[in-house]
Formats: sequence, C-alpha cells, structure tokens
Amino acid sequence: MCLKTAESCLSDAKMDKSAIHDVVLVGGSSRIPKVQQLLQESFAGKDLCKSINPDEAVAIGAAVQAALLSEGFKKVPNFVLQDVAPFSLGVSAKGDIMSVVIARNTSIPVKKTQRYATTTDNQATAPIKVYEGERARASDNNLLGFFTLSGLPAAPCGHRLEVCFAIDENGILIVSANEKSTGSMNGITIANNKERLSSQEIEEMIREAEDYRVKDEKFLRKANVMNALDECVYKLRNALKNKDVKLNLSSQVTDKINSAITKATNLLDSNQPCEINVLENHLMELEYSPAHYKQISLDFCSLNLFSRLLQLKP
Repeated sequence: MCLKTAESCLSDAKMDKSAIHDVVLVGGSSRIPKVQQLLQESFAGKDLCKSINPDEAVAIGAAVQAALLSEGFKKVPNFVLQDVAPFSLGVSAKGDIMSVVIARNTSIPVKKTQRYATTTDNQATAPIKVYEGERARASDNNLLGFFTLSGLPAAPCGHRLEVCFAIDENGILIVSANEKSTGSMNGITIANNKERLSSQEIEEMIREAEDYRVKDEKFLRKANVMNALDECVYKLRNALKNKDVKLNLSSQVTDKINSAITKATNLLDSNQPCEINVLENHLMELEYSPAHYKQISLDFCSLNLFSRLLQLKP
C-alpha cells in the first residue's frame, strides 16, 4: 500500500523517481524495517531521510501552516505550503458529460473560467450543476450544489455563457456564471466541509474511476457523437429554411436530406440503446455527401468535427 501511494503521488505530479531529492518517513508505520526496505528499493537505493520524528511530522507541518496563515508570529519558515484540489471540479454539460473546469491536483488557491453554450433556441435560463469527481458521466460524480442563471437574451442555440470556478486558500469553492450582453449573474459558495467527501471516500472514488475507465471512455465517445449529430441536425434544418438554399436544391436532394435528418432525429430521441458506429455512420451521412451538400453554400457542419471523432479510440 505504501509503494502504491508513492507511485500514485508521482503519477499525479507527473514526476519520475529520479527527480526526487529526499524520501521523508512520516507516520509510525514508517518505522517498520520491511517498509523502509521496500521504499529504499523502490527509489533505487536512495537513503531515506530519518532526521524528522515520523510521529511528529504531520503535527509540525500543520503548526507551520497555521503560523503562515496567521499574523503576529515570528521566526516562521520562509516558504509556502500549497494544497491541491483532491478531485476534478466541473459542471454537467450536454449529454451528462462531466466538463472539468479545475483538474484534480491543481494547486490552490486557483481561479479558472470556461465558456459554455445554450443548447436550445431562445433559452431563457441555464441550470448549473457543480460536481467533483473523476468519472466521465457527471451524475456518477459527487454533486456539490446547483443554481440557475436566469435572464438570458432570446438568441439561437449556441449563445455563449461564462462559468468561473475559484478556490481560496481555505478550500472554499465559489462558482459563478454570467452572460455578458445582459449582465445576468448568479453563483454559489460551497464551504470546504459542505457536501464534500472524506479522505476515505475520495480514495474510494478514485479507485472506482480507474475501475470504470474503459466504460467511461465508451460513454464519453458516444455522448460526443450524439452531441455532434444533434448539432449537425440543427444546422441542416436551419440551412433548409433559407430561401436561397431551397432554390439551389432539387426536390430529390431535399427529400434525401430530410430523410437523413429524420433518421438522425429518431436515433437521438430513441430511448433504446444504440451502437456508437451507427451514430457515427449517420453523422458521416449528414456531413459527407458532397454530391448533395456542395450545393448548399453554407458551413452548416464543421468538417473537422468528424475527423476528430475518427481519432477517438474504438
């Protein structure tokens, strides 16, 4: 378990064992000769640092951190102790995708902003659900809180919003959302202890995320394809409403496009499970039929969209 924890720390920090200067023993269990032997072998025979009392190390660190955060203390060490976000933090995006704003192991305090878009025409409100966790599906993570951004202007699907995540030195999370043209804003403050997970629960969820990694990759791939298909259908429908486009299309071509739209819509609206390759085939049919769609002089679907999908792992 000790070696697994050390390897996990190195992996999270994206560091190699050769970059470690000292291996400090902390905690009473580190006195066990076998534990020391395994650690030394794991770090290529590097001498272990035993100058610090392993039973007092955590208490000393907590005392130093308290002094750094307080005023009026003298002879405080001239360094900064940084904490990190134990979990990725983000919001639920279209298709129940966990859209990460602050990644796990990011040093705090930190502030990051990400842009999102409305999913329907004339959308008046946007629900913001805040999650922590490593699963690809937002609802499989821990829900920290939610709020609604109201007062959005009447605009086509895809209108931009901004969501900001900020964590202070005390671990307090502030999530805010705004729409610039109207000045509409709303947010939520999540205390470090409110609805947050314990250390044991965090470790369990991290292990669970690894166990379900393949399943999550499949879910994410399918959700991305469905979102791309939905976007393509939306753009095609709008293109066909254009009078100039209608004049440039024969009735046979129009019928074929409408048929493809109907098939795609049925797939998106169906509650029945559908294979990813079926969705990809319909997306390709909508995006790549040059003989038909070259007559439409509108960029209704991004050609880069499907090429990105092809790069996803099967």
